[in-house]
Amino acid sequence: MIDLKLIEERPEYVKEALAKKGWEFDPAPLLALIAKRRELTKVVETNKAEQNKLSKSVPEVKKAGGNVQEIFAKVKALAAENKEKEDELNAAAAEIQSLVEVLPNLPDPDLASGAKENNAPFYVFGKKPEFDFKPKDHVELAESLGLIDYKRAAKISGSGTWVYTGLGAQLEWALLNYFISTHIKDGYTMILCPHILNEDSGFTAGQFPKFKEDVFWLEGSEPRKFILPTAETALVNLHRNEVLTEADLPKKYFAYTPCYRKEAGSYRTEERGMIRGYQFDKVEMVQYTTDTGSDVAFDELVKKAQALLEGLGLHYQLDKLAAGDCSHSMARTYDIEVWIPSMGIYKEVSSVSNARDYQARRGMIRYKDKDGKMHFCHTLNGSGLATSRVYPALLEQNQQADGSVIIPEVLRPFMGGISVLKPIEKK
Repeated sequence: MIDLKLIEERPEYVKEALAKKGWEFDPAPLLALIAKRRELTKVVETNKAEQNKLSKSVPEVKKAGGNVQEIFAKVKALAAENKEKEDELNAAAAEIQSLVEVLPNLPDPDLASGAKENNAPFYVFGKKPEFDFKPKDHVELAESLGLIDYKRAAKISGSGTWVYTGLGAQLEWALLNYFISTHIKDGYTMILCPHILNEDSGFTAGQFPKFKEDVFWLEGSEPRKFILPTAETALVNLHRNEVLTEADLPKKYFAYTPCYRKEAGSYRTEERGMIRGYQFDKVEMVQYTTDTGSDVAFDELVKKAQALLEGLGLHYQLDKLAAGDCSHSMARTYDIEVWIPSMGIYKEVSSVSNARDYQARRGMIRYKDKDGKMHFCHTLNGSGLATSRVYPALLEQNQQADGSVIIPEVLRPFMGGISVLKPIEKK
């Protein structure tokens, strides 16, 4: 959530910053409500002080033989007036909350305005693979190698799903093991989190209220619960409503989960297979830092995600997103995009983002510095990595003329030493 003090002190700056994300924001109604709340607060506090003063005077007035009924009448009148003003105050506070909670995070000042068309690739690893034979796409390869069964997945679930089978399942698990072992080696704490979360978790992460319809809700649950779209939603809520110390930070977590999203259903032929689906596997990294430590953490998360792809030997590019292409909750994002030969384009396999204090304000995640002063934490997240696009890239970039696929060396220990996936014999 954006700092109300910042909106009040620099409304035009906030308006211009949000415009870079394509968000129209008129600060006037919000500023009027803030002023109204301040005035009502002053009235309520003054009335309460007067009530207390009158109530304390009762013993002395009674002792002096005065009329305490007049005092009681004044207190009663003030209480009635205060009840009315407190109702107005609560209504104003609720309206302020409703106006602020839907606003996206402010983009960092160095980001370009606009959306995807203004993204800026600035680093490339490796070269696009060249083939002296007609290459197959990942769907053909997965089926010819006996790795994935799309037909049976459609039968038991529907479109936008797949079934890993045999060595295909082992390859998926090898990727996850490679990611997990790397993060453990780098000192991150592994978390196995619930897949069903409460509504407060979605609010803190910044996914609600704007994206309430993009998740799968459990019907009949009370209070309402939803299935997580990413482990980030759980990890950034671990310290909700907590006060940490500066010495506690940074906190570095990662979690493996399946991810469940309604955004599947693209019918573009180039996104068939595993490129877009309702459920996919991902290992997610999250850091909690001080308000001055998040830039260093951001660079660390980017380098970690890059190192994972480089360990696999996959050609990719690193992309600095324009303000309008950063997600709702994020101040800056770099995408790591792997090359999919059959599509002739790069596809995101990791987004590394800095939310600054946006999520921490929503979830009241704070820390005390060494002088006892309270600050909001900064939170960051990064995919490390999502498999549903790494897997197709791995198959397509490493395919051979005979239809086989070379397994990257880093995965072989998790594949029982297998180095090559070979086409299955047709019966």
